[in-house]
Amino acid sequence: MIKSLSRSYDTFLTALAPAIWGSTYLVTTEFLPAGYPLTLAVLRALPAGLLLMLLIRALPPRAMLGRLFLLGTLNFALFWSLLFVSAYRLPGGVAATLGATQPLMVLLLARFALSIPLRTASVLAALCGILGVAMLLIGPEAKLDTIGIAAGLGGAASMAAGTVLSRKWQANVSPLTFTAWQLTAGGLILLPIALFFEPALPALSATNLVGLAWLGLIGAALTYWLWFRGVARLEPGAVSMLGMMSPITAVALGWLWLGQSLTGLQFAGAALVIASVWAGQRFNKPSARQEQASGPLILKERTDP
Repeated sequence: MIKSLSRSYDTFLTALAPAIWGSTYLVTTEFLPAGYPLTLAVLRALPAGLLLMLLIRALPPRAMLGRLFLLGTLNFALFWSLLFVSAYRLPGGVAATLGATQPLMVLLLARFALSIPLRTASVLAALCGILGVAMLLIGPEAKLDTIGIAAGLGGAASMAAGTVLSRKWQANVSPLTFTAWQLTAGGLILLPIALFFEPALPALSATNLVGLAWLGLIGAALTYWLWFRGVARLEPGAVSMLGMMSPITAVALGWLWLGQSLTGLQFAGAALVIASVWAGQRFNKPSARQEQASGPLILKERTDP
């Protein structure tokens, strides 16, 4: 009973991260200047990472630097860069649907990198989630672009690999420390790319600063702490399925904030996504043998915030 409640609590906290990420589109379009995606990504990641570094007051060991910069690339620098390319070249619904392939990729990668069995029910839940996101977001006017599709799938693969490797290389530190190190590494990698490819930002208004504060403090520092905390405690397949809550939040905010209308097909798609997320949690629970094998690691991590 206690273990079930603890898992439900961990699942709820982890689900808050993608639910908050669903606000990114609204905040970006309504609060931030257009045309500076990489620069805004730097301002989202690096200040948040440095702030967390001040809080934890701990530098990573030199032996971990290579892995941290690879994780920072996969989870932030490469993922966000490809995400923006996909968003600019494809309709939002198509880009989001390509991103929804991430849980399926996580299941496949976890099979080889973590020796987690590939369950048929988990695969079906992931496929239903992809279909639900497509029903929720893709309209009849959707147009396809080869580069955009490649970027969308590449971004999903990058985040999937980052999620699995974050579990495989989980350091003996708190999730907050692990988040601080990865965010800082990702921001440092993005910084020269943004400086080279984009012009300088114009003077920022108060509205712009509010948007950046939300994306940095809440949409990066808080959410990635919750996300990596979940990666350390839950099965990778279960964590990745929670990412499908992001388009649900995005559509809900568009309906509530921007007055966008929803069709019956979209409501059905939302219901299918929620059902697939629930199924993903149910069918991605570790077996008793796996729990016994991973128990000491998880118990040790649970002593940290």
